Amino acid sequence: MDIKIDKSHSKNFPTSRSNESIEDYLEAILVLSHERPVVRSVDIAEGLGFKKPSVSIAMKKLRELKYITVSKEGYIYLTESGKQIADDMYERHIFITNWLVSLGVNHETARIDACRIEHVLSKESFDALKSHAKANHSEAYNKTIKMIDENSR
Repeated sequence: MDIKIDKSHSKNFPTSRSNESIEDYLEAILVLSHERPVVRSVDIAEGLGFKKPSVSIAMKKLRELKYITVSKEGYIYLTESGKQIADDMYERHIFITNWLVSLGVNHETARIDACRIEHVLSKESFDALKSHAKANHSEAYNKTIKMIDENSR
């Protein structure tokens, strides 16, 4: 899977960006679940570059919000509502990254910028961007949609 989660701009839950942090964790769980058979807190800490205690606090919050479940073995699974948020963030991430690359931005910069933009772009604006891409850049749009569909199963 061609996605690296860059969360150097993220903070933990007590900040004013708690929704962004929640979305980052959920997206990371989704991506990790495509890369390995099970996801554990240690995998998330390693993937995001956070300390294990910070991830434990975040996982407790995600459980309270009913976005994840944790098995007795410590395996983390997205609930239906958690997966919906993760899928939405992943779609935005891939779409925005590919869109920026198509405009000539180098892939690494596009990926980092997409990690920031995906959280602040309204649904209305994102839908308008997708509609524009579909109508005016159908080949690139279809390639992006295929990539999203293949990786969000």
